[in-house]
Amino acid sequence: MRILFTFIGGSGHLRPLLPFAQAARAAGHTVAVAGRGSRIDEIAGAGFTGIPTSPPNHRPPGAEEDPLTAPDRQREEQVMREAFAGGGARTHAEAVRRIALDWKPDVIVRDEVDFGSAIAAESLGIPTASVVVLLAGGLIRPDVVAEPLDELRAEYELDPDPDLTKLPGQLVIMPAPQILRDPRYALPAGTFYCRPSHAVAVTTPTNERPKVYFTLGTIDTFRELFDKVLAAARTIPVDLVVTVGPKLDPASFGPQPENVRIERFIPQDEILPTTDLVIAHGGSGTLVGSLAHGLPSILLPLGADQPHNADRCVALGTACQLDPITFTSKDAADCIMELTGKVAGVSFHEAARRVQAEINALPSPERAVALIEQLR
Repeated sequence: MRILFTFIGGSGHLRPLLPFAQAARAAGHTVAVAGRGSRIDEIAGAGFTGIPTSPPNHRPPGAEEDPLTAPDRQREEQVMREAFAGGGARTHAEAVRRIALDWKPDVIVRDEVDFGSAIAAESLGIPTASVVVLLAGGLIRPDVVAEPLDELRAEYELDPDPDLTKLPGQLVIMPAPQILRDPRYALPAGTFYCRPSHAVAVTTPTNERPKVYFTLGTIDTFRELFDKVLAAARTIPVDLVVTVGPKLDPASFGPQPENVRIERFIPQDEILPTTDLVIAHGGSGTLVGSLAHGLPSILLPLGADQPHNADRCVALGTACQLDPITFTSKDAADCIMELTGKVAGVSFHEAARRVQAEINALPSPERAVALIEQLR
């Protein structure tokens, strides 16, 4: 089979697809990955043929970052409606239709927010599978995206889909357990739930004092958040490892005490097995990775699906949430001490271990490929 994987956006939309692309290739299928031009190097770095859906659009050197603002769910819904279901879907539908006519895939597997690929595939009669990338859900709702998508569907001579029943395609893959989905945004019946990757052995770190890992992923570089957490680490008996991403220089933070290490990047599989607690923004990838290792989190949701994910994890008892605008270094220190079991016991770890058990009990990505094969 020829399987085309497509995504719109950045790494958070590409990376959830990679375990399935790897499993498909290992099963003997021909695989290519289509995404924005600025992500082609990342696709190649993962070992796949990349097909650009747009010209490269790298941020120019010296460009200013967007300012840190309070999470705004209505703003994120507007972005989903206008950027993803509006202009982004229109651009990707045209690009992916052109790619499909040339590459001739038997099946298209897309990230769930890549609406344009769904419409292009339907217009060509190509079966599709969608991979969930918004863990708790909340942003892909009929009242948010149905209207602009129906306008685009009409341009491709497709019937309206006001309830989004056709949007998911023939197969929905959720690389996480059902418990992490907000019940208000239930996935379609027949959704295939699987592990995001290999099962992680249940282990207990043997650190002399708690080891805390702080990351905001590879996109967000809000220095003031790093400064607050670094200040907190100077007041409590923990070891802190911080990754600041490619845009910040670790040396710019100045000398640090012996219990603090700052790097640009550390692979999650390298750092998480020896970690007791994760501090992060609540992005789906980091969150699932943390829970796969049985780790609780302190969450600083900044935007996108992060507030929804944070709410779900707080409800499950695997995380506490701090306001990214108003929290202080003392708030961070108090929360770290609570979640590492030095104040209120180990309940957060117990809740995270319960989710880890659910993840480990799920089938592997290879099982999802067997279902994709049946779509042909």
